[in-house]
Amino acid sequence: MEVMVILVPLALGLGLVGLLGFLWSLRSGQYDDLEGAAWRAIADDEPAPETPPD
Repeated sequence: MEVMVILVPLALGLGLVGLLGFLWSLRSGQYDDLEGAAWRAIADDEPAPETPPD
């Protein structure tokens, strides 16, 4: 039961840190363009090299 004196404040503190991190990510615009990052991951940056005709 004595360990609860340490674990409960520790859990509350870690939860607060997680909440603050999430709120920071919202304010910094991390979730503004959810589809753009997915398209950039699969899009070709360079055009395919053209093969000379045979």
